[in-house]
Formats: sequence, C-alpha cells, structure tokens
Amino acid sequence: MLRFAVTFFAVLTSSTCQKYGCLEGDTHKLKPSPEPNMHECTLYSKSSCCYANFTEQLARSPVIKVKNSYWNRCGQLSKSCEDFTKKIECFYRCSPHAARWIHPNNTAAIRSVPLCQSFCDDWYEACKDDSICAHNWLTDWEWDENGENRCRNKCIPYREMYRNGTDMCQNMWGESFKVSESSCLCLQMNKKDMMAIKYLLSESSEESSSISSSEEHACRKKLLKFEKLKGEEGEQTR
Repeated sequence: MLRFAVTFFAVLTSSTCQKYGCLEGDTHKLKPSPEPNMHECTLYSKSSCCYANFTEQLARSPVIKVKNSYWNRCGQLSKSCEDFTKKIECFYRCSPHAARWIHPNNTAAIRSVPLCQSFCDDWYEACKDDSICAHNWLTDWEWDENGENRCRNKCIPYREMYRNGTDMCQNMWGESFKVSESSCLCLQMNKKDMMAIKYLLSESSEESSSISSSEEHACRKKLLKFEKLKGEEGEQTR
C-alpha cells in the first residue's frame, strides 16, 4: 500500500508527470482517462489514473491486501477505518490531480497534499481503536523476500501511535499529506473536492504557498452553493 516513497524513482521529470496528470507508480496510467466500470474509487471514474481492474482489490471487504501490502498485520481493520484507508489509496492510485503534489525527488510519490482538518479528525476517530505497528507506513515495515510487508514493531492502538488526527495525517504517510490551514481549500476525498481543486490548481496557488483571502472566499461561496444544491436534491428524492 502506497509503497511509493522507496520505489519507482524518477524516470521522467516532475513537469512531465504534471503534464500527463498521473504519477509514475506501478498501477498508474500515463494519462488520465474515463473508467466507467470501476468497482471502487468511483469519485475518479470520469478521469482516472488507475484502471478499473485495479479497484477490484478494494471492492471486497474486508480488504486483506493491495498489491503486496497487507492491511491486516495487526488484525482486520474495522469497516469505518477501512473506508478511510480506501479513500487515501484511491486518491494516490486514481486521482488525476495527485500529480499536482508530486514529490520533487520521486515521480511516483506525493508531498504535502492539503487535507481538511475535519477529514483528518474523522479519519482518526474511525481508526483510533484499531491496531497498527508502523508509525510511517512508507518506511517502518520489514519487507520479506516476497516483497510483502511485515511488522517491525509491536501492534498498538492508533490512539497510542498518534496523538490526534493532525499527527496521524502528517506522519502516517511520511511527507505525503499535511493538514490545511483552510477549511475549504483542502481535500476531503469526496465530491466537495471539485470546488477545492479548482482553486488549488489556479495560477495564484501555483505561484504561492499561501492562501489568498479572495480564493478562500470564492471557495467557501462555491461550497455553500454545492451543499445547498445537494440538500435540495435530497429533499426531492424523499
């Protein structure tokens, strides 16, 4: 799972990956394209960097392993924790926007993807009673002769491994994610990301790491409109 921080080092330049829109991972396409028959990760079905057959590994629950990485080395994940883990896996493998945050030293990795505080807090809450043995899932495993992950340390609850959602989001996948200062210009791994992505990919965001008040205001306005439309759709289907 996401063993991209130590493998698949640069073959093409970062700019090439950004141009194509996909990372250089072993399950990634060269360019994003529609995948209408995805079993999971359907958030990215209209423009996906992974093939539909990859998502078969995530479609069954409980998920035992993805590629050569076992998810159950400390016991099977709870359904709620598994669901969040799938969201992260789907983003890395399938999102056409992941390469926006490509790691400068590894074209198969991401760095500092801005996650919403609420997403991190909910993720932590979902997993806090599950067990884990690797603080950093990119570097803290033992890899056997078959290339499969094994625990190097003893299994402990997530709530003992990480202090809170912020600690987990910013350490579990190394440098891959950060908690955003904004409550709107950040990713939640759901349909609301469509609004955030628009502003995160804007020229001003590319040129500056800071969040402008105008972008924040525009994002919040779009998000409120989106939530209102979704609410109205829900009322109509009752």
